[in-house]
Amino acid sequence: MYTLRDAIHDRYSTKAFDPNKKISDSDIDLLKQTLRLSPSSTNVQPWHFVIASTETGKTQVAKSTQENYKFNEAKVLNASHVVVFAAKQNIDDAHLNKVLAKESADGRFEKGSEVEAQMNNGRRYFVGLNQTSDEAIKAWTGKQVYLNLGQFLLSTALLGIDSVPIEGFDAEILSNELGLTEQGFDALAIVALGYRDEGDFNAKLPKSRLAIDDIITEI
Repeated sequence: MYTLRDAIHDRYSTKAFDPNKKISDSDIDLLKQTLRLSPSSTNVQPWHFVIASTETGKTQVAKSTQENYKFNEAKVLNASHVVVFAAKQNIDDAHLNKVLAKESADGRFEKGSEVEAQMNNGRRYFVGLNQTSDEAIKAWTGKQVYLNLGQFLLSTALLGIDSVPIEGFDAEILSNELGLTEQGFDALAIVALGYRDEGDFNAKLPKSRLAIDDIITEI
């Protein structure tokens, strides 16, 4: 049985993918649920994801790497799938009402109840704290997206899928290419997924992290 211990030791940032190996539909369906079920502050879910699996789709994503980030182009093009993680530029009433309605439909509280009002008021309070400027809200929504990204990377490892998170791309080019900007989102990160190429140098190197005592204080 492949365990969490195995996954956290085996996972690494894949530098070269085998373009002939594809992720199964069933595993992709699981990863979609990972994206959907990730935690976020006050369950605000300020994100959108674009999954590219076709050559056309991956080429669109790769356009954002072709100038200053050419070294990442092959990772995108040779991966089985590529996921673009995007964050909302602001949290408006329409989004807050949509989240609240879905919580009610899923049975978290009765519509019109005191619990519903408490959930709504609490979420709006925290959004208000963080929506004092464009920069502030983008920083906050970005944190929520990175919570999702961390869970996603661990999920891929548990499924035996190789991955690499990528910030080396032109976010403005990518956001415009995928129509994210006009939808009110900013592209924050790319995750390329698939199976490592036998020649990937990083697969053969030992994992290196600071010692437990350097990073953890127990009180």
